[in-house]
Amino acid sequence: MQHSARTGRRSTVRAARRLTVLVPLVCALGALVSCSKQEEALTTPCGLVVDGSGSAAAVKEGFDSEAKLKDSLIGFLTDQKCGTLDFAPITRSSRSSSCRQDEVDLDPPHDATTDQKVQRANAQTAAAVAALAELKCARTQNGSDVWGALTRIGESVPTDGPAPKLLVVSDFDQADPEFHLSRQDISTKSARNKVIDSLVNKRGLPGLKGMDVFPVGLGMQYKAKPSEADDFESFWTEALEGRAKAHVDNKYKR
Repeated sequence: MQHSARTGRRSTVRAARRLTVLVPLVCALGALVSCSKQEEALTTPCGLVVDGSGSAAAVKEGFDSEAKLKDSLIGFLTDQKCGTLDFAPITRSSRSSSCRQDEVDLDPPHDATTDQKVQRANAQTAAAVAALAELKCARTQNGSDVWGALTRIGESVPTDGPAPKLLVVSDFDQADPEFHLSRQDISTKSARNKVIDSLVNKRGLPGLKGMDVFPVGLGMQYKAKPSEADDFESFWTEALEGRAKAHVDNKYKR
């Protein structure tokens, strides 16, 4: 059976109309794929240590750990491309403290249609909420066992991938029931070595080898005493870099 010229023209018109409908749909799908472009995976394991001691209170003689935490955490997570965040509190007995927050996944599972930027921003917000909860708990267990907190965070962060990055929001004034750094002689390198030896012999060495430690608030209690501040910072640099084989970076120091 032969088709007339009119029938042929109708078929052509119908095909053109179908194409007119399909073209915007293809373009819309193309835009969706473009908007859902996958971001670079976040693989750096990160840790946060928060100080709940009296010297971290928001008072004139304190360094206000909450304000410094709020000021530095999100920038740290973004700058260091953190994929996970673990927590440790500074209390009177940090290693055994009941203050605990679950690890936060900062690069959650997703599919091709996920807006990863929004998803990651929400994850960082969840991490900030958990950090404040950890700090609130730490404040109920007053004390300043910095050494124990560093040991605990070293045990918590994953070590089977990239080198972990640690943000430590503290003035680093070690002062627990058994040991007060302020009562020790740290005025010379040899004196500091003796104090570090004592801590290592009694409590072991924090497992921080190869990790980057970013202090926030280190030595703030000595801001009016430059010579004492130098000795104090030297003590922690020698303990963390010389003994624990970590790297101290003052990028977020306030």
